[in-house]
Amino acid sequence: MPRCPWAITEPNITYHDEEWGVPVHDDRLFFEFLILEGAQAGLSWTTILKKRENYRKAFDGFQAKKISRYGARDVRRLLSDTGIVRNRLKIAATIENAKNFLAVQKGFGSFDTYLWSFVNGKPIQNRWRRMADVPARTGRRARAHSRIRRNESRSAATRIQIRRVNDLLRLDASDRHGQRSSRYLSATRRTRWSTPPQVK
Repeated sequence: MPRCPWAITEPNITYHDEEWGVPVHDDRLFFEFLILEGAQAGLSWTTILKKRENYRKAFDGFQAKKISRYGARDVRRLLSDTGIVRNRLKIAATIENAKNFLAVQKGFGSFDTYLWSFVNGKPIQNRWRRMADVPARTGRRARAHSRIRRNESRSAATRIQIRRVNDLLRLDASDRHGQRSSRYLSATRRTRWSTPPQVK
């Protein structure tokens, strides 16, 4: 299988071949990525992948309902866990995002429904030939951000600080035979909410 340039060692190879860009429709997996991507801020994705199983154990299998109920005792436990990134702000953001994740599920039926609505339920697949051709920003991403900000302006209770939302697009390059070198992206990445988006 042709691979992206960053997938040269484990655990990146397995992640690339089995998960990178594979369409996701499982709310628990979406929430897992939200936790892991939040933990990644300022670090490498390789570092987080190596700690992934530790995160699974520390955060109750990425169960949003359980995490939303975490209190001071849980925070102390997590801050003493050497298997994860022991950053108080990241831990606090994870607990808050768990609450907001549940609010999105309640408002939209599922997080899956909310996220895929940005591309009408179907991923967009581009045909880039070289990594150098891949744009840093796209019009669709800008429109998605604009849409979220419009929701924000409708309600003072909806304040979303977007660090980055990956389009449901294939942003990698094709190999020389025109085949995909990896699969299209399909998860929110490094998004921090103070309160969840509102149903239209």
